[in-house]
Amino acid sequence: MTAPRTLAVPRILAVLGAAAAALAVWAVVHVLAGVELASTSGEVTAASVIVAALIAGLAGWGLLAVLERVTERPRAIWTWIAAVFLIMSLAGPLTMGTTGAAKASLAALHVVTAAVLIVLLPRRRTR
Repeated sequence: MTAPRTLAVPRILAVLGAAAAALAVWAVVHVLAGVELASTSGEVTAASVIVAALIAGLAGWGLLAVLERVTERPRAIWTWIAAVFLIMSLAGPLTMGTTGAAKASLAALHVVTAAVLIVLLPRRRTR
């Protein structure tokens, strides 16, 4: 097993990368394309996108850390759980988006965040 310190930097970068990727999608969709990113619960701002991605990333990291301590196949189990959570999370944008463009854009935010986390968070540092 790799020491926790060895994994900290790549995992911090993965969480920050997910937030940056989500913010980039938000900027393209909202600022450049002019899509009003609103849901039935309110406006989706840059700050809310960053906070949501950071929370998702830190929760994923926490779950992965627990799985690494209690299972023999933490990466595979974590990937399956992350994929299920992604699918479940899409219910929000698809049911609460105010327009078709907003629904698609909000779903894209979820997919991009999850994709970065699923690919980068469980990676091991190579020596």
